[in-house]
Amino acid sequence: MRIALFASCLADTMFPAAAKATVLLLERLGHEVVFPPEQTCCGQMHVNTGYQDQALPLVRRYVRTFEPCDVVVAPSGSCVGSIRHQHAMVARQAGDEGLATAAEAVAERTFELSELLIDVLKVEDVGAYYPHRVTYHPTCHSLRVLRVGDRPQRLLRQVRGLDLVELPAAEQCCGFGGTFSVKNADTSTAMLADKMRHVIDTGAEVCTAGDASCLMHIGGGLSRSGAGVRTVHLAEILASTEASS
Repeated sequence: MRIALFASCLADTMFPAAAKATVLLLERLGHEVVFPPEQTCCGQMHVNTGYQDQALPLVRRYVRTFEPCDVVVAPSGSCVGSIRHQHAMVARQAGDEGLATAAEAVAERTFELSELLIDVLKVEDVGAYYPHRVTYHPTCHSLRVLRVGDRPQRLLRQVRGLDLVELPAAEQCCGFGGTFSVKNADTSTAMLADKMRHVIDTGAEVCTAGDASCLMHIGGGLSRSGAGVRTVHLAEILASTEASS
């Protein structure tokens, strides 16, 4: 299958390992991955902070860039959530029904990584090897917007050498929420403290998730605390093999 990668602006600028791991994983499974160079941001941060007019050109660019593609994958539940639930809405509010219809069509072909693997490629065992004790944080967008359910855990349970431990109060937000962590810093810090405590209580070496943004927030807190727990994107774990470990 020929799959287009939407890396997301956060992965592109700060966490390229997640995007690279997505490519490595899919190519190992026998698929061709292409990277349309015209891609930029999905526009989520603009919409979420009330700048829908500024998001509109980004919606147009996303549709124009990925409309020719049969399947699109992003290592970000947050971005895929925005593409599915915000793009057409932004276009319609701007009075562009043609763009809204096109955005809906492209959104139907855009998948978060665990959705793509299980629902489209029909694979749970990706041949990964990762000999570590790991806990999984279900990010808010993947949990509540995309409703990926237990797909990430199903993939992790098939990873050889991996000891998957349940995260207490897993459904609770880590407190990032994009600009929420800046505008409501005290509340965000308190939510992060709860999340960190639960992660540390698992005794895990690694906390994983499908969104680099949440991992950035949790990882920063864990690093400052000296807890010794690392954050690793789900794609990096799934791309890991015995040869690479």
